[in-house]
Amino acid sequence: MPDVINADGTIRQDNWVVVPRPEDGESLAIPTDQPALIPADLWLAGYDHFTGNDRIGVWFDSHDEPEMIADKVNELPLIGVNFPRFVDGRGYSIARLLRERFGYQNELRAIGDVLLDQLQFMKRCGFDSYVLRADKDISQAAKCLNFFSQGYQAATDTDLPLFRRRAG
Repeated sequence: MPDVINADGTIRQDNWVVVPRPEDGESLAIPTDQPALIPADLWLAGYDHFTGNDRIGVWFDSHDEPEMIADKVNELPLIGVNFPRFVDGRGYSIARLLRERFGYQNELRAIGDVLLDQLQFMKRCGFDSYVLRADKDISQAAKCLNFFSQGYQAATDTDLPLFRRRAG
């Protein structure tokens, strides 16, 4: 199992498995021996079956709209947001929507093509855990989470932009 880096720089073993979207004609294969992240739309379609199960979370692909589960987000112990490619930044917007508009309070995890130089920006958007791409050195992650001492813009980690913090 891969390791997870937390927003505070600690590393822990990941016990969640990301269940891929089934191909046409196949059914969703959820493991019984460990917690699983399933596609958000499939969780919603089977809501009555999955509700109350703290071993089931969801993951969003970059083209998914988090509004689909807006009134149910805090029923989920973990939400993953997939970054399919480095150049696809839609996951940052999904994270901000989940945290700021929909008030998601539980663990928000970046998955997929997650690189070291993205970590601090992901943290500022509301992510609190990250599964790095397999070829990246997780021991370098802690320093990447706090590479910049100050952010200029307001984000999930601060309500005020830097010029307002300096003026106060």
